[in-house]
Amino acid sequence: MKATVGFLLVLCHLAATRAWTCKEAPRLSNSRQIVAGQGQVLARSSYNRVYFLSGTSWYRLGSVSLKDVSVGPSGIWGVDYGNRVYKFVAGEFRPSSGPLLQQVDAGGNGQVVGVTPTSNLTYCLRSNYASAFKGVGSLSWNSLGRMMKSYSCGRLYGCWGVDQSNRLYVSQVSPTTCSSSGWSLVSTSMSMIDVSADGSVFAVSTSGLVYQRTGISSSRPQGVSWSSVPMCMPITSVSYDLGQLWALTSSGLLLQCSH
Repeated sequence: MKATVGFLLVLCHLAATRAWTCKEAPRLSNSRQIVAGQGQVLARSSYNRVYFLSGTSWYRLGSVSLKDVSVGPSGIWGVDYGNRVYKFVAGEFRPSSGPLLQQVDAGGNGQVVGVTPTSNLTYCLRSNYASAFKGVGSLSWNSLGRMMKSYSCGRLYGCWGVDQSNRLYVSQVSPTTCSSSGWSLVSTSMSMIDVSADGSVFAVSTSGLVYQRTGISSSRPQGVSWSSVPMCMPITSVSYDLGQLWALTSSGLLLQCSH
């Protein structure tokens, strides 16, 4: 196993460019998801356990098994295999009321968004509800009336979503009212999207390639074009925060990349 990892890291070194340099991140066996935000890095294993990174070591976060996790201004949120939504409160994941969701994202400007498991409808939890939730009481979610398989919001410039046909869309979603400006088609053949707090957008294609969207601004939230981020092997999950791009390869290797 060590020999295989060493060979993969040599490939990563050969794939390095002046723009990005990648190294192996602290190892977490059976990794299935990597997320970063608010200066925190979280990972989920194939056993549906959530971990946080401190220094060079991973530590278990709570005791609830989750199939998806996200971190942002409103805290740490996730969903279990029953599609119930949780927020991390006082050392444990606490269940919330509202629609069943298969995916959540807490990276917006205080709001939390998600997608239902069967109809793939998009929902939004207003920032005042999301930040104030302490594990008890009911929550009121707003339907955005759009079908997606996943989507992600940033604190700047809006939200991005991927539909069932791997088409990528962008929309302005108000954190205080959850009203949407409508969805504009940006690209095709993308399997996942990650939007950081500073508005940076990274996507993984259906073939495992990584791209960064360039030219994003308040006047042009959809950006201008895609810039390739060379990787040494196919990628399944990426997340960007504070200048660091975290990537999970199809072989389960975690990478930490920087300019």
